[in-house]
Amino acid sequence: MVTSVEQRRALNWIDGMFVDSPARQDSINPATYEVIGSYADGGPGAAQAAIDAAFDCFAHKTWRTDGMLRATALAHLADAYQARLDELVDTICLENGKLRPHAHYEVHHIVRSLRFAAGLATQLFGRVLDTEPGLQGMSLRQPVGVAGIISPWNSPAYLSVRSLAPALAAGCTAAMKMPGQAAQTAAIMSEIIASVPEIPAGAVNIFAESRGDGARLLVDSPRVQTVSFTGSTVVGREIAKSAGAALKRVGLELGGKTPHLVFADADLDLAIPTIVRSLTTFAGQFCMTGSRVLAESSVADQVRTLLADALSSVRLGPATDPDSEMGPMIDKPNVQRVNIEVEEAIAAGAKPVVRGGPTTVPGLTDGAFDHPTLLEVDDSSLLIVQHQTFGPVQILQTFDSEDEAVALANDTDYGLSACIWSRDGHKTAPARR
Repeated sequence: MVTSVEQRRALNWIDGMFVDSPARQDSINPATYEVIGSYADGGPGAAQAAIDAAFDCFAHKTWRTDGMLRATALAHLADAYQARLDELVDTICLENGKLRPHAHYEVHHIVRSLRFAAGLATQLFGRVLDTEPGLQGMSLRQPVGVAGIISPWNSPAYLSVRSLAPALAAGCTAAMKMPGQAAQTAAIMSEIIASVPEIPAGAVNIFAESRGDGARLLVDSPRVQTVSFTGSTVVGREIAKSAGAALKRVGLELGGKTPHLVFADADLDLAIPTIVRSLTTFAGQFCMTGSRVLAESSVADQVRTLLADALSSVRLGPATDPDSEMGPMIDKPNVQRVNIEVEEAIAAGAKPVVRGGPTTVPGLTDGAFDHPTLLEVDDSSLLIVQHQTFGPVQILQTFDSEDEAVALANDTDYGLSACIWSRDGHKTAPARR
């Protein structure tokens, strides 16, 4: 197991070159708050350079027209990633705070996505219609141009490739913004891309930034024709509004408030460990975090007790400790933010079943560790129920009927995912709604 990596100066990758920036920021290990390196803080200058390089590549090189070149490049890119997966895992654990199993799970999907995209690169079929006897109408599928990709810090390696791979397969070029908290991961990804000779200079451009100015330029630039964003719903709405003014194609993968519906006939020995892991995975910092538990009244006391016992005993620790069950949050400001929201919820009427909070465990206090919290609420209008907390906070509510369970589950703006725990396969079947 690699417990540290050599401190490195992460650079941006623009027009086939590694590029520094006048502004540099430290990269921090959130488990210890030690400096593990530094990165070029790109901002608007790097963003504009990335956009221009992608635009010129799309306009003047054969990338957009040569499907076999793209298929070959993507296949070789998958091989290059495969060769450096362990290093990528080490870096994600160190820079991002993820436990090793979670980091392995993230990077596992990268190679699959690239190989799948390689298979699509030569399959951009059009369509021919016989509109009337003797006449035909034909449509062709062509790349739209430069793709602006804005990636999050919570799963930076995979969620960037998830957008990049299909864009490249289609013949688009890309300008991609990575958050500063994932700049070391971005640097390794840039090195991997640089190692694939079939990818022409300018086809993929990556810059990191500590703020969002470069990302805004990706959305606003007339040279960027499509935008892929993964992140918060608040920012997603802003992007949709800004991009909509130019009728850009936009793909948004935003927040969630996943409910677990636990019915009286559920197997609690199976359900509770999964419900707990759905909260503790990456300290509740992902879109499908199981942040809401809706329990049928007849088993609510049992669910409450089992959850409280399980959450109270979650072992915090860094990725270097194989016994760790939950790693740190991304940084201390987010720990503070989450706990302010918890205190506001308690003041508004939420009942603390397990009040977690910043750790006092010796050896962990320098890091961004936050123990899980379980709150019981009767009022779904509380902000802690309605808003995505993005931290290790779980909400418990009770219901008396299937209809009430569905109503509570839907009583939020989010609809990304949900879980149903029951031995009855017909529970909440669409035909019964």
